[in-house]
Amino acid sequence: MDHRCRRMMLIPLLMALWFCPAMADNPSSTIDTILTGVETRYAGKGFRAAFYQESMLKAMQISDTARGQLIVRRPGKMRWEYLAPDPQTIITDGQTMWIYRPVDNQVMVGKAPEFFSQGKGAGFLSDIRQIRNSFTVKLKPAENPAYYRLQLAPLNPTPELAEIQLSVHKTSFQVDQVVTTNAYGDETRIVISRYEFDMDPDEALFQFEVPEGVDVVRID
Repeated sequence: MDHRCRRMMLIPLLMALWFCPAMADNPSSTIDTILTGVETRYAGKGFRAAFYQESMLKAMQISDTARGQLIVRRPGKMRWEYLAPDPQTIITDGQTMWIYRPVDNQVMVGKAPEFFSQGKGAGFLSDIRQIRNSFTVKLKPAENPAYYRLQLAPLNPTPELAEIQLSVHKTSFQVDQVVTTNAYGDETRIVISRYEFDMDPDEALFQFEVPEGVDVVRID
């Protein structure tokens, strides 16, 4: 068979591939694949990770940074241990939230759903299925070719949560960065690293006993 015949035989094959729906660009299919990968990665009982946080108040052009450790037990339980600049611990068992600031000798107590439901406060990390259930998800161009960038618009937006941007690693499906924006344009960026998956965190980590002499402030 000469080269001209071979080229003619390739034409129907190329046309079939071009018009085959499975081979065409399909953002919805890509998003579903990404979310399935993320859900599989976070399907264990819990994980531990380090985090770096940067918050910016747009109107006042004020920013601050913090770092610490995050421990999660699925579903709904989190422990954010801030190490710098000041020690602080935020704990939730899915129902109650405690914010303990030893430097102020104070613990603030509130209802967890008001602060973490529907993905607020990066609450979706404690139950990654919230992404499908609580957001409209779009795939956006990523600056780093090693990552997918997902734009999450809450189905029920609030002043505290207008949009979330996720950076998802294309190989591991880890969420390595979370950028949250509120209705006023204020932004919080959390970079997550040094993941330890497949953990079974102790339930006691997500409970808090108020130390003697510490002031208790209700924030319901």
